[in-house]
Amino acid sequence: MQVDFHHGVTYVVARLAGFSASEADIIASSAQFVDDAVDSGKLYFKNGAVFEFTASAHKMLDYRNFEKLANHHVWIPFHFLPANEFDPSIADSVPEFVQKAVCRPNSTTAQEMVRLAILNRGHPNALYRLGIAMHVYADTWAHQGFAGLSHEVNTVREIFDHQGNTDHDIHNSLKEWYGSGWFDKMKATVKSRFVNEVAPVGHGPVLSYPDRPFLKWKYIDWKGDTILRNNPEDFLTAVDHMYLVLAKFRKGDPNGTVMPMHSEDRQLISQMLTHTTDPDGEKRHLTWLQAIADGKFSFGRALPEYYAQGPGSWQHEVFPEAQNHSKLEDWFASHGKRELDYPENFAFSHWKLFHDALEGHRTDVLNLILPRYGIVAA
Repeated sequence: MQVDFHHGVTYVVARLAGFSASEADIIASSAQFVDDAVDSGKLYFKNGAVFEFTASAHKMLDYRNFEKLANHHVWIPFHFLPANEFDPSIADSVPEFVQKAVCRPNSTTAQEMVRLAILNRGHPNALYRLGIAMHVYADTWAHQGFAGLSHEVNTVREIFDHQGNTDHDIHNSLKEWYGSGWFDKMKATVKSRFVNEVAPVGHGPVLSYPDRPFLKWKYIDWKGDTILRNNPEDFLTAVDHMYLVLAKFRKGDPNGTVMPMHSEDRQLISQMLTHTTDPDGEKRHLTWLQAIADGKFSFGRALPEYYAQGPGSWQHEVFPEAQNHSKLEDWFASHGKRELDYPENFAFSHWKLFHDALEGHRTDVLNLILPRYGIVAA
């Protein structure tokens, strides 16, 4: 999924679940920042404080450099949550671990993940952790059928558009990007390619099919099976489940019952998912923000904003002097080993609380949830 869903739709659903505008801002911004947190490093401050932070995306990496993408600490806990499904009949061609690593909608592991996010309700980073969980939870619908590791199960032989026609533009892009014999090369070395439009411009279109809400499409998978995908239907189902989790969080009870979403709001969400068809996720995001500003939803008018970097961003709040760098790590490198001034608001800043929540989520998924099912990726 892209920024229109992870930020725009998440904000709408959070407000409909009863969160205030400021709370929904944190939840939705956290959900989107999972795709934009591409930096990692360790900060040394002049007062002796040290803070280590890690990335939840590889947005700036080249997808042909597959070894760097085989990062279980990023793809598995944040984008392709393993569903723990196993079919012994194909064990000879697909090892048990790989089968279990394939992502499926609303899996048992996904339900455990959101339950832990609800139980984290009293923590200072609770809303940030909830937003991160909403990102991963929603992606179990968008990224179903793919795994966050390097294996043949991620290969796609052919992709068809909503009319059942082969998408020649995609095939030409693949041929140009990977060279001749692209399918054989990908079959041997392909990584999980459908990852929230995180690839460089050039083969971005092939990566975005699962992430564009309005698409109805199909593809031939690694086994030769034809897989039908209805993104508007899948994304609306994700909305329904996200609403339930968000409402249960507000009650503080993962097992509690909640009032259903207003049918008019759900219908409008469905219409916008289906009919907001610009291929550019940023432009679709603006459509959602405009609908919110116009007061089209039952919670009334609001003006949510999201900035990954620069003025208005969480990063800028604590490191305003780093705004001219495309990545924080570039700015840190420019300081060499010099110690940084400690920002007065650092301890409870959005940026730090998000990264605290990111590490908490990663630790619980990799070290607590998945090992219960024999999935060791930490």
